[in-house]
Amino acid sequence: MSFTAEVKDELSRVEGETPACGIAELSAIVRVCGTLSFYGSGRYAVRIATETGSVARTAMRLVHRQLDLETSLTVRRSVQRKTRNYLIEIPEQDTLEDDLVRLGILVPGQGLARGVSPSLLAEKGCVEAFVRGAFMAGGFVADPRRDFHLEIAVSGEEFAQELCALLGRLGVGARLNHRRGSHAVYLKSFEGVRDLLRCMGARRSTQAVVRVRQLKSVKNDVNRRVNAELANERRSSRSGADQLHLIGRVSSTVGLETLPQALREFCELRVRHPEMSLAELGALCDPPASKSAMYHRVLRLQKLVDE
Repeated sequence: MSFTAEVKDELSRVEGETPACGIAELSAIVRVCGTLSFYGSGRYAVRIATETGSVARTAMRLVHRQLDLETSLTVRRSVQRKTRNYLIEIPEQDTLEDDLVRLGILVPGQGLARGVSPSLLAEKGCVEAFVRGAFMAGGFVADPRRDFHLEIAVSGEEFAQELCALLGRLGVGARLNHRRGSHAVYLKSFEGVRDLLRCMGARRSTQAVVRVRQLKSVKNDVNRRVNAELANERRSSRSGADQLHLIGRVSSTVGLETLPQALREFCELRVRHPEMSLAELGALCDPPASKSAMYHRVLRLQKLVDE
């Protein structure tokens, strides 16, 4: 099961705080993956199509519980894509037109609604439920082990912009991208994905994302430390090779036996321990010398050679 399917399965078990939350959630599902058919004055039918069983289950539950409408469910298996297609049909019935108005799908005397009805979103819980329904119907979230990315694909730019605004009301900053006749409301940060999953009620999935982020942080910290150690070793190796070359020049021009005791001690230790850092060499001196003191001896050797 993909991470998206896991999240949607968890969200399908989230109950709204009030009946109004259920109406808001169902409204978003119909708006994103539903089709409205018109047969004449006051005669409508609705079809909800999805490839996710948890979405079909949620839509059926909300239609029956919130609207008490008759429905039929058809399940087909796609041989090519090896997936199931769920089709929920809400046929023409006496109360359907009023229910569509209640869902914010129809505006009396004006036809189809373009934006989101403010009456659906009076409470924060209703906003969260609406966003949850939109994600259930058209959402995708990447496996956090690979990337932090969440998006909701919808049709209609005005609806997409209002969905972005609703995420903003929940404290989640989202962006809008137009692609192939649809619009994607998307998030590309750990904080955004975490906060939206939490707002929608996916607590278990939120914890999974947080754990992955913590593991990535530890891994990145270890990698930084290892890279720093490797870089230090490379610098030490280059410095050791340069100092051995310098000692060779001192030996051929001045003579090591003519050097002061401190410089001669440094040369002897460097020849015996070419891989050590200056700090490590200083610890072997008698008495021990600091890294700064050892570096000063290197400068004195270089000055002798230059002179």
